[in-house]
Amino acid sequence: MRMNLRHSVWVLALAVGIGISGGTVQAAGAPFVQDHDQDYSKNKTYQQGVREGKADQAHNRDHSKKRHFKKDEDQKAYEAGYQRGRGN
Repeated sequence: MRMNLRHSVWVLALAVGIGISGGTVQAAGAPFVQDHDQDYSKNKTYQQGVREGKADQAHNRDHSKKRHFKKDEDQKAYEAGYQRGRGN
C-alpha cells in the first residue's frame, strides 16, 4: 500500500508540473499569434507570393518555386501571399 501511495504522489506531482509549464509555454507563445494577422497587402514579396500561388494553383503544382529571402519579414510576407494565392 505504501508503494502505491508514493507512486500516486509522484504521478500527481508530475501532472501538476506539466500543467504549470504548459500554461507558461502557451502564454509565452501568445505574441506570435499576432504576426499571422499582419497586413502585407502592399508588400512586394507578398504580391509576388500571391502571383506564384495563383500560378501554381492554376497549373496544379505544389509550391514549385521555393523562395528564400534574407529578411524574416519578407519570408513571412511571401508565404502569406502564396497561401492566399493558392486559396488556402
